[in-house]
Amino acid sequence: MSKSAGQWDNLVFSQVIPIGLRLVETGKVPDPLIRWVIRRLCASRIRELDTKDIESTYQYIQQFIEEIQSYPIALLTQKANEQHYELPPEFFQLVLGKHLKYSACYFPSPYCSLDEAERYTLNLYVERAKIQNGQHILDLGCGWGSFTLFVAEKYPRCNIIALSNSSLQQQYIESICLQKGLQNVQVMKADICEWDTNSAQFDRIVSIEMFEHMKNYSLLLEKVAKWLKPQGLLFVHIFCHREFPYHFESEGEQNWMGRYFFSGGTMPSASLLLYFQKHLQVIQQWAMNGRHYAQTAEHWLMRMDRHREQIEPILQKTYKKDALKWLTYWRIFWMSCAELFGYRNGNEWFVTHLLWRKKETA
Repeated sequence: MSKSAGQWDNLVFSQVIPIGLRLVETGKVPDPLIRWVIRRLCASRIRELDTKDIESTYQYIQQFIEEIQSYPIALLTQKANEQHYELPPEFFQLVLGKHLKYSACYFPSPYCSLDEAERYTLNLYVERAKIQNGQHILDLGCGWGSFTLFVAEKYPRCNIIALSNSSLQQQYIESICLQKGLQNVQVMKADICEWDTNSAQFDRIVSIEMFEHMKNYSLLLEKVAKWLKPQGLLFVHIFCHREFPYHFESEGEQNWMGRYFFSGGTMPSASLLLYFQKHLQVIQQWAMNGRHYAQTAEHWLMRMDRHREQIEPILQKTYKKDALKWLTYWRIFWMSCAELFGYRNGNEWFVTHLLWRKKETA
């Protein structure tokens, strides 16, 4: 019996990728070949998920929804944190833009610089989340503080709590606040699974590329709803696949991304969060073409290559004898993001923004 394209891909990947990864770790595999493999993996993922049968598709989505509701809010939070944030801020200052926005940026023009795209996107969040001076705001999964610091300067009467699971991020944001004289920011280090507040105190909760690290959205949104004031709003920026949700698996060499960068992570579908409106109601949703994320990742890759001499000592201090391997891994990570979100002209994987309000109690 002849094999399908997907079966051939699985056979090839299971045989070739273990060997290829060892070769890639030497840094001697050309980028065009790496990108070709990434695109083949993207195509293989789509073939794996798309049964071409609408009944099977809906059954798969319903089973996925039921499955994640049996999980805790998140899995492997410490491991996921270490994968992205064991490197010091100096690394990210050399790779990201000046706001240190470690998430997709919107490029109003293909000729925009990364710094301009970061600023445009942060202003877009302010507009879509309806941020106003004097509000109490929670930045849920604040990263290196791009949104927190932007709003703290733009709206000095806002009070912001920035929540991170990383001590390095906490220390960095606090140092910038001290440097700039910002007194309207409190940075807290905590695991979202355990952190809580005793009252509905926030006018706005903003979460940018944090939900992808979560599993049980029902439990998560129930917690978030309790933290919002009656007229409060939740704004979420999340990347997604246009139709199919899936887990970032860590088993098997072909699941490289899940193993090294997204342990315990989820690729939501564009509609996945719409199934979890028991405590909060979606009042608006926007789509952002994946080409914007692809362009963001290309900028990160270019900046990493441009600052390689400065970056290598940072990697050596962090990864010791594996520094060259991890230099290559980070480059492949940026290429993977660029190829994934650029796939099919940015219409397969992309970013969605959602604005939620509390449901009225009877």
